[in-house]
Amino acid sequence: MICAIWGLARVPTGFIPTEDQGYAMISVQLPDGASLERTQSVMERLTTLCRDHPAVRQTIAIGGLSPLDNNASLANAGIIYLMFKDWKLRGPGEDLLSIYNYFSSRLAEFSEARTMMILPPPIQGLGLSGGFQMQVQLNDGSGDFARLQKVTEEITAAARANPVVRLALSPLRASVPQVSVKINRTQAEALGVAIGDVQNSVQTYLGSSFVNYFARFGHNYTVYAQADAPYRLTPNRLLEYTARNQSGDMVPLGAVAGIESQLGPSVITLYNLRPSASIFGSANPGYSSGQALEAMSEIAKVKLPPGMSYQWTAMSYQETLVGDSPFYIIGLALLLVYFVLAAQFESWLTPSAVILAVPLALVGSVGALLGLGVANNIYVQIGLVLLIALSAKNAILIVEKARAELATGRSLTEATLAAARVRFRPILMTSFTFILGALPLLLASGAGASARKSLGLAVASGMIASTCLTVLFVPALLVVLGKRFKTNALPKTGF
Repeated sequence: MICAIWGLARVPTGFIPTEDQGYAMISVQLPDGASLERTQSVMERLTTLCRDHPAVRQTIAIGGLSPLDNNASLANAGIIYLMFKDWKLRGPGEDLLSIYNYFSSRLAEFSEARTMMILPPPIQGLGLSGGFQMQVQLNDGSGDFARLQKVTEEITAAARANPVVRLALSPLRASVPQVSVKINRTQAEALGVAIGDVQNSVQTYLGSSFVNYFARFGHNYTVYAQADAPYRLTPNRLLEYTARNQSGDMVPLGAVAGIESQLGPSVITLYNLRPSASIFGSANPGYSSGQALEAMSEIAKVKLPPGMSYQWTAMSYQETLVGDSPFYIIGLALLLVYFVLAAQFESWLTPSAVILAVPLALVGSVGALLGLGVANNIYVQIGLVLLIALSAKNAILIVEKARAELATGRSLTEATLAAARVRFRPILMTSFTFILGALPLLLASGAGASARKSLGLAVASGMIASTCLTVLFVPALLVVLGKRFKTNALPKTGF
């Protein structure tokens, strides 16, 4: 029992393992102020690199979209979707981990852009990607995004130097070149130009405005109004745009507004109504998500100054919310089994031999998890709860037979040895039947393979240990407990 508890405490914790869902994403971010044409040029070279990989079936590149900024429209960002071949058509070295390692090393060669391979979250809709996601918040009310970016960069730099964290990246950029249009409200009122008309004019000329649809040659076409490219190249062109006043005359914007160049964030992110910066990352191979969260928490505690804090979000928030509750669930499961057996055997002592046999199975599961480097995720915990019932079943077979032999007048030692001999074959038959039934989980491939392997490993390894150790230790436990707490009623009703 001590070995099982000690080993279970040493197994790295996790939440939900990353699954091979048949696709992945690559986030591309160029320097601040980069044009869309430059972004597309880099993405074309990245797309060519992706298509050369034998596991990639198809790619879709979208420029001007930032996945790390909640799919905001940014000229210097883009996303590439990688659709993999069917799992059955992939060869050696084309599993998800190998693909991830390959692209992580090749993407580092593109110095003109920051790239990050994003794996989809195990549960769709719960976060942007697998791995962890942290929100660094600005709580002092200053709205100083430059300071927020500086602190965030310090955290990500320390995280990348940590052996537990493989990747840490923040999309926040607080020094993006911007043009601010300052409207002279007094002058606009004197010329009869409404403020809303000035704003709509800038939106139409620079962005675009929907006009209508028209049908031609059996197809519907969409009409948008927008200034031609030469009239959108320089900031001074803004002053040449016009807006209609109350008299119906066209007034140039230069008469009611001015422009100022400034630096600021391209996207403002609020988390719980406070300015925040997102940090995306993942754990290094050999480390669990729980260890990565602990490492990032320690880094944040050191790097965050007064007036700033951090919170977990998406999958990371769910993992921290769960906390140690699985251990309480396992304890309650053991307690439930004990009470049920106490009612069945009409004894408070006899179920103890059954409950003490459960850690024998946990020794096998803990050894397999530590040996193979598998985290104690939610599927492993489900397997451990299942293992309580399966291991108890083997012990119950011996205990019931021992009680029956005691009722015939045999001594405690003779009854226990007879029960072990009689129940040896049924224990082997039922246990190996279950172990063989769990082999498809251990050998699973394709979508959901990580979950099935985690569950199968915990159950199969635990049952192997339970089968080998129950026949040896449960009879000894029966004898020790029977002699230690022996009463006059033992020969008639058992203990």
